[in-house]
Amino acid sequence: MLGVSCEDYRQHGAFAEFVVVPQRILYRVPEGVPFEHAALVEPFAIALHAVRRSPPSLNDSVVVVGAGMIGLGLVQALNRAGSGQLIVVDVAAERLALATQLGATHTINPGSGNAVEEILKLTQGRGADLAFEAVGLTPTVDLALRCLRKGGAVTLVGNVTPRIEFPLQAAVTRELTVYGSCASRGEYPACLDLLSRGSLKAAPVISAVAPLADGAGWFDRLYRKDASLLKVILRP
Repeated sequence: MLGVSCEDYRQHGAFAEFVVVPQRILYRVPEGVPFEHAALVEPFAIALHAVRRSPPSLNDSVVVVGAGMIGLGLVQALNRAGSGQLIVVDVAAERLALATQLGATHTINPGSGNAVEEILKLTQGRGADLAFEAVGLTPTVDLALRCLRKGGAVTLVGNVTPRIEFPLQAAVTRELTVYGSCASRGEYPACLDLLSRGSLKAAPVISAVAPLADGAGWFDRLYRKDASLLKVILRP
């Protein structure tokens, strides 16, 4: 059974061999879905929720800014939802390669040039229909808004910093729609079903599976921003 976090149930601690939670927030893991894959339902649900907030129309051009765990979940969800051009922007070459493996049609490293100009070239000067920002910093939010066509929409998913500078004039004069997307809201069953059918792929984003007893060392590597790690699963 898989425990679901929700707004009315908060309790410290979960990295333990056993955890007690209310039955009402449990979902049964389908047969054939490994524990390690089911453990990624929460980030996948965040991605699915964001796409539900601003779903693409068939063949829309879509930009995903940030190819971390949530960004790569967005790539899979948007690919399944019928996006046309699916452009992913990140500064890490290995994550861009993974984005391509998971369905991105184009990738851009802003360290190698002007990302907005590249997106405009890919969209014949029009700009993207939709953008999903999965970082939460001023430069990445700015990029997500400036790459859009007039009347386009951006969904803000990243939440690294509590405050950013917002390009108000770009949003107002281009009549952009801005959506906020926070966590998930009922997407766990869909995620489990998609994992069981192979429509969501967990294995490519799992960097390591390790015993719970070794957790402190892995957390230290993640805290030090080890570039080789994306998602580490601790096995009880």
